[in-house]
This record gives sequence, C-alpha cells and structure tokens, in this order.
Amino acid sequence: MMKRIESWLCVILLCAATPALAQSEYSMRGATNARDLELPTEPSPIAAATLPRMALFKPDGAGPFPALVLLHQCGGLRSGNGRWQNMSMLDWAREAVGRGYVVLLLDALEQRGADTLCKGPKNDIFPSRGIRDALQAAAYMRSLPYVDPRRVAYAGYSWGAGVGLAVSSRQSAQTLGIAERYNAVVSFYPPCVYNPKTGAPYTTILKGIDSPLLVLLGGKDTETPPNECSDRLKPAQEAGEPVHWHLYSEATHCWDCKNLHGFKKVDAFRGADVEYLYDEAVTRDSAKRMFEFIEKAFANRK
Repeated sequence: MMKRIESWLCVILLCAATPALAQSEYSMRGATNARDLELPTEPSPIAAATLPRMALFKPDGAGPFPALVLLHQCGGLRSGNGRWQNMSMLDWAREAVGRGYVVLLLDALEQRGADTLCKGPKNDIFPSRGIRDALQAAAYMRSLPYVDPRRVAYAGYSWGAGVGLAVSSRQSAQTLGIAERYNAVVSFYPPCVYNPKTGAPYTTILKGIDSPLLVLLGGKDTETPPNECSDRLKPAQEAGEPVHWHLYSEATHCWDCKNLHGFKKVDAFRGADVEYLYDEAVTRDSAKRMFEFIEKAFANRK
C-alpha cells in the first residue's frame, strides 16, 4: 500500500531524496492514463442549476467575457452515488457568473467512474491527470467565441488547488507539451507537500512560476498545513516569481464548505485529526481577494 501511495505522489511533481525537498527529475507519468474529459459544448443557465455537476455557465450577452475554470476538492462534485453534493463549488460558479465571468466547472471524477481521491488516486486519476485537465480546459475556454482569450483564470480547491500550484509554473505545460496557460491562478487551502511522513516528500510548488499566483491558507488547517506552503512560497517570491499568499489565522480546511460544517476525519496522509468549519466571513473575504487579484492580473498582463 505504501509503495502505491509513493508511486502516485511521485507522478505529480518534484521528487525529492530528502525532507528538504531537493529537486530531481520532474515526472508527469500518469497524465494520460485516464481518458480526456468530454467538456460541455453549450452553456447552461446558472439560475436553473440546483446540484453541482460539470457544466459551462455564462452571463447574458455576447461577450467577450473573462473566464474562470474551477476545479474541486478531492471528493469531487458528487460522491457516493449522489448522496453528498459539493454545493460550495456551485456557489463559486454562481459568484463568478454574477461578476461577469464565463465559468467552466470541471468534474475530474464522474466520467471516469471515481467517487473520491481523498485516499489517493482512483481509476488512474493521478494529480498529473488533473494538471492536464486544467491546461486542456484553458485551451477550450479560449476557443469559445464569447470568451476573451486574454482573460482566462483558474481557481482550485484543496486537490484542485494543488493542481493550480503546478499549472502556475511553465514547467508543467512544457512537460505535457500543452501551450495554453492561465493569466491568473488562485489556490484555496492547497496540499503543498505530499507524503510528508516518509522522509521523501513531494511538492506541488514547481520552479518557474510565471502565472500570477494567489494562495489562500487556513491557520487551523490540519489537513494541508499552511506552513508547508508558506515556507516554500517564500523562496519563489524572493526569486521574483509572481507569488502571493494570505493566511486566515482562524480558518480550517474547507472554510467555504457550508454543507460540510462540522465534518471530521483522520487525514489519510498525515494521520492528523481534521475538522471542517464553515466561515461565512472568510468565504466572503476570500471571494473578494480572489476576484481583485484576478482583475489586477488581467490588467497587468503583457
């Protein structure tokens, strides 16, 4: 079991021989094991959406509009044959459309027959597959006649946030041979280090971050501890990469997940006790920070 966990973690990112995360070969093996997603071809009315599902939403009018790709946490959009619904992701889609964005809400699991990735990959859905999904989604959004191709952003949450860290670096796109990138990336409570207990961890923070990146962290997050991110973002920022982060000192993991308020578990990778506490004020503030950051990045694009 441990060998399997180590294998999927090494798929994503920078493999390290020591806890100091010294860089060695960058690998994207597994990025094409699962088939490509069939993306929605027509927009759906956001007002009629009652349950989260993969969908394309747009504001009224011809555009061109800015665009935002959203990628979920490890539990996906729906889990356990629909018994649990990830309403937070539909809320983020509504928020973005209300602000004038075309939104692609991705679902990396359902078409591939998986219910969760919270204990590791399932049905060949490795983190590298998520990176490929995200980059393909950027290309797709730019192909739409009502999207401004100069204004395409990405926001990921937990599992999707780790993907966001990777796609903010030119290294991931170069390795996968995909030219399309994002004009801005926002990562909510991401896993910045995988496999922390073995002495050979892997990080989602790659060299060569060149898309403006905002990372939002929770000070009481025991599932993806914030220091694992800030300690590795600082060198990138000091090297002149467009990296920014903000810490909500009292927030837990999944602070925006209203229908998971009070959820408890033992983290599969750290063995830590985890509790999710919805925080309306932090959710509102993180939305404000995200869209202000994206708009500034759009305005500053070269």
